[in-house]
Amino acid sequence: MTTNDTDTDGSTANGTADTTGPGADPSPPETGADADLATDGGSVARDDDTEELTVEETEEILEEIEHRRSLRGAAAVAVAVIGICFSLFQLALAARSFTFTIPLPLVADVQISLQLLQANAVHVAFALVLTFLLFPASTGDGVFVRGFGRITSSVDRRTSAEGPVARVTDAVARPFRWTAVDPDRTRVTPFDLLCIAVAVLSAIYFLTEFSEIQRMRVFGLESGRPVTEVYAFLEPVLGGVPVVSEFSYAFFLGIAGVLLVLEATRRTLGLPLMIIVATFIVYARWGYLISSSTPFLGLLAIPELTWPDIVQNLWYNTENGVFGIPVTVSVSFIYIFILFGSFLEMSGAGQWFIDLAYAATGQRKGGPAKASILASGFMGTISGSSIANTVTTGAFTIPLMKRSGYSPEFSGAVESSASSGGQILPPVMGAAAFLMVQYTATPFREIIVLSTIPAIVFFFGVWVMVHLKAVQEGIGGLDPSETADLGDHLLTGWFYLVPIVLLLYYLIVARLSVSRSAWFTLVALVALITVIAAYSEQTRVTLAALLVAVVGAEFASLVVAGVPVLALAGGAGGAGLAPAAAASVVLGRIGWYAILAGVVTMLVHSDVQSAVLDLNPSVQATADDVGDRLGSDLADDQLFRVGTFVVKSMEEGARTAVPVVVAVAAAGIIPGVISVSGLGPNLTSLLLALSGGSIVVMLLVTAFASIVLGMGMPTTVTYIILISMLATPLVEFGIPLLAAHLFILYFGVIADITPPVAVAAYAASGVAKSDPFQTGVKAFSLSLNKAIVPFAFVLAPGIVLLRARANAADLPIRERYRVVGFADLADLSYSVPEILIPVVGVFVGVVALGATVIGTLYTRVNRYERAGFALSSLLLMAPGLLSTTVFDLLGFAGVTVSVDALVLDLTLRAAGLIVFAALAAKNRREYTAGADRSDVPSV
Repeated sequence: MTTNDTDTDGSTANGTADTTGPGADPSPPETGADADLATDGGSVARDDDTEELTVEETEEILEEIEHRRSLRGAAAVAVAVIGICFSLFQLALAARSFTFTIPLPLVADVQISLQLLQANAVHVAFALVLTFLLFPASTGDGVFVRGFGRITSSVDRRTSAEGPVARVTDAVARPFRWTAVDPDRTRVTPFDLLCIAVAVLSAIYFLTEFSEIQRMRVFGLESGRPVTEVYAFLEPVLGGVPVVSEFSYAFFLGIAGVLLVLEATRRTLGLPLMIIVATFIVYARWGYLISSSTPFLGLLAIPELTWPDIVQNLWYNTENGVFGIPVTVSVSFIYIFILFGSFLEMSGAGQWFIDLAYAATGQRKGGPAKASILASGFMGTISGSSIANTVTTGAFTIPLMKRSGYSPEFSGAVESSASSGGQILPPVMGAAAFLMVQYTATPFREIIVLSTIPAIVFFFGVWVMVHLKAVQEGIGGLDPSETADLGDHLLTGWFYLVPIVLLLYYLIVARLSVSRSAWFTLVALVALITVIAAYSEQTRVTLAALLVAVVGAEFASLVVAGVPVLALAGGAGGAGLAPAAAASVVLGRIGWYAILAGVVTMLVHSDVQSAVLDLNPSVQATADDVGDRLGSDLADDQLFRVGTFVVKSMEEGARTAVPVVVAVAAAGIIPGVISVSGLGPNLTSLLLALSGGSIVVMLLVTAFASIVLGMGMPTTVTYIILISMLATPLVEFGIPLLAAHLFILYFGVIADITPPVAVAAYAASGVAKSDPFQTGVKAFSLSLNKAIVPFAFVLAPGIVLLRARANAADLPIRERYRVVGFADLADLSYSVPEILIPVVGVFVGVVALGATVIGTLYTRVNRYERAGFALSSLLLMAPGLLSTTVFDLLGFAGVTVSVDALVLDLTLRAAGLIVFAALAAKNRREYTAGADRSDVPSV
């Protein structure tokens, strides 16, 4: 990327901005290293559009990007209630697995015991219902509606508006618009209600007729009851219709269910993905028409499948199809982590992390952009969504970057580039990471380990580039008055770090399952917020006394009778537990005791106000709205605010999860078709043949497919589709299984900031008021290391801490590598050449890449030096890519070369380091000779 001397916001090459025009802000000049931003009049450039966005404006941008409805009244209440029920259902699964009890007042408790298929079906049904409530079928600007509108207009022009033809077309158009079109995105249409009814019917069928489903999985859908037997009142009307009596009710319900998933996909994720999924379904039915004798394409020939076979495999199966592995992962892992992120965000952690980033780096050279990188990384831990992360964080960070002197395009690019990294940043990462757990049968803690170094490299690379841009443009940091003191900020919000630390403890140290880790962390988070909300100078004695009393009573009850206090009060009891065992039980429930003590404290001290807790503004807004509607001052009650926080978190978690659930449900159809049709092995053979045996060609094809397919689609969908088609061919080349999956994930993430459909960059451009395409180009340039690092770690697995097993040659190809342990790190003959040197090379190579992209190191570099930095970057980061390409070309020419791969790798990295050091030294001498020593940068 060639950097222009003048950015589009009027900043000149040295960072001095024009303040003579309208909108100049008479704020005090920057000091110290930032003095180059000040003008003679002591003012800093600032446009009217650099003000931060309000919460309402941020929500409007998100609704516009995601095409969501803005509902009011009964519809909004329905969404909230269904969303909360969805979250409660998932919490019950996380706490009790598939068997749990629903307490009902005045009647006996109801015990629920679900099979996996039933749980998956209910999970998807919730998502479908919320989809049809939140996303309109049409806003009137689609191809079909516009075409019909043109026909109507043409009829009106050619005939009398009051004539019979015009009246007929209007009579056809009016009910259609009323039934399905929602131009203002404010109302639920009859078509939505019909879709909701069918989704509910489907869930009820799974819950009430599971024995029939089990029978049909053996004898086929044809063995199921016909519609007229299920609904006897339809016998007089439909009994004589051949199609109705020939096929079962389950078959029709399965067709309707698949169509609902396709419709939900179109609404939430766009028409292209719906067409891709539908094409696979059509291929499953008519792919047998492809002749096996056709060159290359003959490998795609499949056996003939009937519609009942296809529907059964796509709708009544937990191994493939809609309710296959992706939805199972969503039920078990993804939703609970989305809920965890929602609770963390609603607790106020999001803004606290942003302020923490600015406190840590805001006053440094280019501080606002560096703080944006840290803030986006923190927020990525919470949200895992590129678009949501870009808009919510960017609403605060982008205006500050623009104020400091970065152009609108560069500001939006920094935010979107860093925000896209949230999906690859441990410990939470994005939904695709949880799918990787299931598809590779790898514990999540190992996914965290192998993902950490590449993620740090990416954020370090963006950091380097914004620093070099600040050096180039003379951009300083924020005034100390605009940032909080780091120590004070940590003291007032340290508790926001506790849930993340606990999550890592449960996953890595305690080695609990992913869902149990998330559940325990979620309980701890709610307990922490409840205690913090209840704590003040006036209440601390009461709070501590209550907690001691509750814990003491529970411990005593367990020691004496072996049961909790409530069970003992109900007449239960028996042999007591040993003190150590009782203490262990009490410690495991300490979060619930803390919640109880906090709630009672807030009941006793209804006027308590926490000195440090600052919940998300939307929580207070919701509490105010409910209080106004009830005509009371509930919004001022701390306990009510905490309750609102819990309820709002569950609702927002459901809203956030809806597109993810729909995405995994739709994408699951593709591996389902590949599995049921037997296409997998043939597809692998086709790709291996097309690659000509070249691993570089195979990697480039995979990268290109990931980016193209990922444009405008969620990373989760891209990952599911591509691992179904490309993971096996990559592993066949000898690439470690986990590295192959991580390679696909990285390029799926890159698609979010790759033009022409760079969804995250375009979202940032809406906040930055910048040119969308240029913002996307700059975002891709800033993320270029994210495109090189995957090639680095698939060719040098030590970078992601993977090592070949001692008996790798005797093992199946998918099991030949493992995550390294402490013993491997202690083995210096292995860890130094295969881990330490490649990792250091990648980090140094990122600096060389920054000089290449930005065109500055200590001072500007010319085009030849940039070419040298580019070469050194490639040699330092991914020398295997260069050497393998050369060997492949020699192989095509019939020349065979045999060298020691490790020696060659180290030699090329050493050559890259020499080139980089020489160019950096030359650039430093040029800077020293022509610039003020006080401007020497420090990264």
